[in-house]
Amino acid sequence: MTAELTRESLTRSVEDYLKAIYRLAPEGQAASTTQIAQRLELSAPSVSGMIRRLSEQGLLEHVPYKGVVLTADGRRVALRMLRRHRLLEAYLVEFLGYTWDTVHDEAERLEHAVSDVLIERMAHALGHPRVDPHGDPIPSSDGSIEEVPHAPLTDVDEGETVTICRADTADADLLRYIASSALMPGTRVTVLEHQPFHGPIRLSVGAGERVIGHELAQVLLCAREDP
Repeated sequence: MTAELTRESLTRSVEDYLKAIYRLAPEGQAASTTQIAQRLELSAPSVSGMIRRLSEQGLLEHVPYKGVVLTADGRRVALRMLRRHRLLEAYLVEFLGYTWDTVHDEAERLEHAVSDVLIERMAHALGHPRVDPHGDPIPSSDGSIEEVPHAPLTDVDEGETVTICRADTADADLLRYIASSALMPGTRVTVLEHQPFHGPIRLSVGAGERVIGHELAQVLLCAREDP
């Protein structure tokens, strides 16, 4: 990161914007103003103003008719914030008794306040985990990240067996429901039936069956088994 863009020079708002843009487009695609506004729950004019500022700081580049992409500096900031957030979540769950549905908001508050030294000590205490409690990959200290392709359960064919790897949501109610439905990351499921028109999906889970809605299936990201 350039000298002008030390962590002390970045506001909480800037860090939140860059993290949100990475979450919307982790593989370097463009994120639109509308998408960013929806993710941050802000007005489009407010987002447009911040985008101009971030572009002037060299953190974003504008792609005509598509939106914005992170520059190398912007991506470094975003991944650093993701590392802080996800390690905090892992630490709070592992050592302080938080549950996966309560930890997100606490980590959001703490990620801007704790020092890099504390984050690295947390990582060491945890044994340098690769994923957080929701199955999201934790960037390494050198800024790299292993974004393994996962398919939402809605895209899994009937008769196919997959392993749930991630719950792509911060909604506490939804996370509690996922936990109560025995669909946590690491669970193997077989899709038995897709009802048409975004209808429910029938699954084989362990020795039983479960029917879940399309909305829930969309946030359950799965790894397909090797043939």
